[in-house]
Amino acid sequence: MRHGCHVSTRGGYRAAAAKAAAMGARSYQYFPKNPRSLSVKPFDHADAERCAAFCAANDLQSIAHTPYPTNLAAADLAQRSRTVESLLNDLDIAESCGSIGVVVHFGVYKGVDPLVGYRNIIASLDEVTARWNGQAKLLIENQAGDHAPMGTTFEELATIRSLCQKPESIAYCLDSCHLFASGVWKGEADAQWLETARATDVLPHIAAVHYNDCLYPSGSRKDRHAAIGKGMISTEGLRWLLQVPELEDKPFVLETPTDGVGSHQPQLQLMMDWGKQQ
Repeated sequence: MRHGCHVSTRGGYRAAAAKAAAMGARSYQYFPKNPRSLSVKPFDHADAERCAAFCAANDLQSIAHTPYPTNLAAADLAQRSRTVESLLNDLDIAESCGSIGVVVHFGVYKGVDPLVGYRNIIASLDEVTARWNGQAKLLIENQAGDHAPMGTTFEELATIRSLCQKPESIAYCLDSCHLFASGVWKGEADAQWLETARATDVLPHIAAVHYNDCLYPSGSRKDRHAAIGKGMISTEGLRWLLQVPELEDKPFVLETPTDGVGSHQPQLQLMMDWGKQQ
């Protein structure tokens, strides 16, 4: 199991990888640039290459996460243009750092016809992938349903990818908190959603997992992460998720509060303990 957590890039990309390794993590997530801006970032390629070399030498996998304003479904053409340029920048940084790909939220559309939102998502993904020739992928993340119901089902994830011109450049990031908050998962072990993920062909293309507990009950549509073992998802369910065979060797990354200790170290240890139990 590639247990890991989100780390700060303060000090650079190579320093972020070293922070993760120092905690005993086997994976990590980072923001490639300012998480509150779609501005394109000129970055230190040498630092990124040192990061990639460090990760290769230490068997450490990473994923990047796009800035919060990223919205594939945006109706405004200017905003979508900024989103595309920003995503290409994120992919460039991720590729240089040796990362698997860049996590991007499914998208939020609040217009009258949701089909317009889906078309916007496909158009945005197609423009990015048409201009991208690297190995790093766009990792579409399932949503909690807090802003809109779009992006909460495996059927939606599968359909969007299948309708894109370069589906091979697109994979998924599964968020356990979002899965629970949306009501798709009740937190039980051997959950039915796993069969749905297999049947829709989503499961083979899950490249990473956001391993988060949830502060609110299943179906609440409230995207509030909790430290693992401290939220509403059952311990049995969280342990089971770690042991899904198809997710073996995928990054399981914490995006949780540090529970007052200032470090994810105790939760990383808990993940390792749970992962060893059959």
